[in-house]
Amino acid sequence: MDRHLVISADCHAGLPPGGYRDYLDPQHRDAFDVALTQQLAITRDFEEHFLVKEINDDWRRGNEKDLCGAWDHDARIRVLDGDGIAGEVVFPDGITEMNAPPFGAGIGLSPRGANRELQWAGARSHNRWLAELVEMAPERREGVAIVPATWDVEEAVREVRWARGKGLGSIMIPVIWGDHAPYHHSVYRPLWAVCEELEVVIHFHSGPADSEQYFGSWPPDPGSEIPRGAMGIYVSEVAWWVARPLTFLIWGGVFEDFPKLKVAITEGTANWVPSYLELLDQRATAHAGNAKLGDYTSHLSLMPSEYFARNIRVATMVAPREAELRHEIGVGNLMWGSDYPHPEGTWPNTDSRMRDSLLDVPEPEAVAILGGNAADWYGFDAGKLAPLVARIGPEKRRFAR
Repeated sequence: MDRHLVISADCHAGLPPGGYRDYLDPQHRDAFDVALTQQLAITRDFEEHFLVKEINDDWRRGNEKDLCGAWDHDARIRVLDGDGIAGEVVFPDGITEMNAPPFGAGIGLSPRGANRELQWAGARSHNRWLAELVEMAPERREGVAIVPATWDVEEAVREVRWARGKGLGSIMIPVIWGDHAPYHHSVYRPLWAVCEELEVVIHFHSGPADSEQYFGSWPPDPGSEIPRGAMGIYVSEVAWWVARPLTFLIWGGVFEDFPKLKVAITEGTANWVPSYLELLDQRATAHAGNAKLGDYTSHLSLMPSEYFARNIRVATMVAPREAELRHEIGVGNLMWGSDYPHPEGTWPNTDSRMRDSLLDVPEPEAVAILGGNAADWYGFDAGKLAPLVARIGPEKRRFAR
């Protein structure tokens, strides 16, 4: 085929304000009515506090119709077709369109400061709606169910089974676990087992960080002074936070015990991967510097970088520097994503952004990064998508000078 199969491994969707009410269990709807007003007020304060509102308003101007694709199926299909995207992995949304799931069950998913019952209720409301969205174009969509696993692993296992039964082949679990058990703890073994059994991909999505240390409180208190450089610290450390769970999974032997488990890091960039793997492999190698630390590797049969190559994928917009580092990262580990409908994403300039990043990358490698890796990882049926790709896919010849 002379056109690329493009699968965005990072897209977002969520209902507009108030939309989740009908998807909540009835006993949680009164709490939702109260929380919705607070959630919108906090989001607006956040926009004003960080001057995001001006950027968002300018970016939305003239794009309102297409941005409805954040929740509207027809608008979404129109945008994806225009971007040349045949398939997508769909995460929850957030501040840009004020359409985050309720009760702290969105991209910032964390048990910190949340109510267990309500966060689970918010997650389930999104998962129910997402199953409907995926069903409208099942060959084109991989839905990522929200699973607040740190509260209750048995409940998490039940939600994974429910999600898989509803056509959702992926889950997102918290990046930050607070005072709950971290991911090398044996309590999570049933979750890893069911995800391996059902071939469900586990995701850590960028966004959460130790924000209270940066800003003094989180969300920031209106009128309070924010320490200088807080946002700079956040953007410098957020990629470290989203990668941190991998360190626990690798050293904890999770990939040793569950060799077919699939994990993806999303929107956390990929520049850090080579130095991260170099560090882990160095620490796993016997030498005088770590001999005094005792045996902490005998439960592992592979080097950390080998577990990474086998069990982990990284989804990013693939900046030019990441394309240059593709062999150090692993061509087979890198997946492209548009981040629609976020202003920091590639849309509405996807065609040029995609081409600028992958210009002169050998065709077999571009094929893998743009869609082949994601198709294999998530189980997209390339044959079913072929007629669509023939119509909308970007021409391969345009990726060579």
